[in-house]
Amino acid sequence: MNFPKPVRVQTNGISLSVHMAGPKQGVPVLLLHGWPELARSWQHQIGALAAAGFYVIAPDMRGFGASDAPEAVSAYGIDILLADMTGLLDALHLPKAVWVGHDWGGFISWPAALLVPERVLGLIGVNTPHSPRAPVDPIALFRKYFGVDNYIVRFQEPDTAEAAFKGREDDFFDFIFAKPPEHSLPKTPPSITHLLQRFADFSGTEENKLIMPKTERRIFAEIYRKSGFTGGINYYRNLSANWQRMQGVNYTIHHPSLMIGAARDLFLPPSLMDGMETRIADLEKHIIANSGHWTQWEAPDELSTLMVSWLTRRFG
Repeated sequence: MNFPKPVRVQTNGISLSVHMAGPKQGVPVLLLHGWPELARSWQHQIGALAAAGFYVIAPDMRGFGASDAPEAVSAYGIDILLADMTGLLDALHLPKAVWVGHDWGGFISWPAALLVPERVLGLIGVNTPHSPRAPVDPIALFRKYFGVDNYIVRFQEPDTAEAAFKGREDDFFDFIFAKPPEHSLPKTPPSITHLLQRFADFSGTEENKLIMPKTERRIFAEIYRKSGFTGGINYYRNLSANWQRMQGVNYTIHHPSLMIGAARDLFLPPSLMDGMETRIADLEKHIIANSGHWTQWEAPDELSTLMVSWLTRRFG
């Protein structure tokens, strides 16, 4: 199917651009994208889910694409992001949905089961695991293990990342959507995470070493030329505040859950899935062998098959 046209939905004081497909009487499936992506990152899964009878809802998240992008960093904390999604469900007259998250979308959907469990039917994590709360501020951990040039550490600096990416949008998406190394690495080298430093030296990538088609990368670049990068980066600027917010929260999840990892993901390696069973009793896990971090693009059919199979078995 063609990527569905967006509609504007008012929620939580902002307007989101939302793509929907499938029968409205179907089980609702809410697809949450990560950084630096958009709802259209789910385009291959949207068609498969809709064809299987599910009601698919894929927003450009707050700060991304055609959705509103408030200026304040504090406007991107976890409670606000969850309120965007529960408000979206309210606007569509849906009491619950299966929440699906990739990358940052996962860091929103797993907490949904902890903070707004009554709005959750089930959960699917794509690459992003449900991890325990960090013992200390996560920014300190990234700095300790990956160095001061780790991209999450550098993203805390006002305007630094925006200045690096602005005006180089085509280059940026050619850079970020490169294929992972052919062989899985036992441990992520710290330099892999030094995105700003690596991007400053970037001069191009051969087309056969990219996982997203050129036409699609140019669409992304044009959208980001209009929206800018600040909204998405503000998610990272709330990591410390979110960590403080989650203090004292019980991390046990009681909803049916599916975790799909990718063997060649250097940023969220499958080893991070270890121990999830201690936090989620009803958990099914899979690892896609030949995919890196951008699973929706690298293994679209395998990802869709896993999602549809589990959703059909668990929710009909």
